[in-house]
Amino acid sequence: MNKYEVLYIIRNDIEDDQKTAVVDKFSSLVESLGGTVESVDKWGTKRFAYTIDNTQNEGYYVLMNITAQETAPAEIDRNMRIDEKVVRCMIVRK
Repeated sequence: MNKYEVLYIIRNDIEDDQKTAVVDKFSSLVESLGGTVESVDKWGTKRFAYTIDNTQNEGYYVLMNITAQETAPAEIDRNMRIDEKVVRCMIVRK
């Protein structure tokens, strides 16, 4: 089991309950892959350095610290790229 940091940005133009649902979705995904979520740090809304997709100027940042198998980050990344509510994601091994 390895430790990872998962940083992702959720679209800011959706409702707060949908943002919470996205955070819960990825937390439960980690647990379903046999990992554990050590912490979820919601940084909140931040302005981007540049416009993304010619429409978005800010996003809702979330940092998750997890412990998971070596194959889990690839599956988490795949699911985040499929989800239209996630703007960007980055997974780093500690």
